[in-house]
Amino acid sequence: MTVSLTQKAAERLSSFLQETATDKHQKAKGIRVSVKDGGCNGYEYAMNITSKPASDDLVIQQDNITIYVDAKSAPLLQGMVIDFIEGVMESGFKFTNPNATNTCGCGKSFQAGDCTPNGVPCNQ
Repeated sequence: MTVSLTQKAAERLSSFLQETATDKHQKAKGIRVSVKDGGCNGYEYAMNITSKPASDDLVIQQDNITIYVDAKSAPLLQGMVIDFIEGVMESGFKFTNPNATNTCGCGKSFQAGDCTPNGVPCNQ
């Protein structure tokens, strides 16, 4: 499996996806996970709500949630776990990526060995 969700992330996503549905007949939605160039370490995680995969997306079903993984990003996301944390100092989705050789303090940006593009400062 390329990407997986913790129980807490699955519950939060399921609730959020139900809240965003405008009517009972709306097509089922899921999340699309990808990586793009950017962030202070070179790569940046992206997670968007969608009801339609791109033609080459990998499709994963977990806990009645459809996860679409961008095919080009898949090697950089192999084995990644998405969690949801709630705390006084930080709340939101947390990405634990075994392919990351370095991560940013914000947790949204990472390096992956020699293939990482140049990063940009976090404050820009």
